[in-house]
Amino acid sequence: MKRMMSLLLMVIMVMAACGSEETYQTIDIEDIPTKVDEGYTVLDVRETSEFEAGHIPGASNKPLSELQQGNLEGLDSKGKYVVICQSGNRSKQASDVLAKENIEIVNVSEGMSSWTGDVE
Repeated sequence: MKRMMSLLLMVIMVMAACGSEETYQTIDIEDIPTKVDEGYTVLDVRETSEFEAGHIPGASNKPLSELQQGNLEGLDSKGKYVVICQSGNRSKQASDVLAKENIEIVNVSEGMSSWTGDVE
């Protein structure tokens, strides 16, 4: 019986781990233009001052700090977003938040520190 309980516990743990997988795609920074061509909007989740210092042309800004507080104002629930930050850490956190809200997103593995394209 102990063996059966141990096996059952292991199965439950494995299933729980499988359920925590990302529900979105992560792309490389050079794939952003392709996604924009497919109708995605670039969503920069850096703080406003960082965004204003330079961002991808046409990008929208919604800081991670606001998303974590549940503030989704300005985002289209039916929109598609490419999520980017400075280095890739905040975009992953923001992507986790947005995916839970069933917003279609792709995460960028790198960030603006790796962007070599135009900036406005």
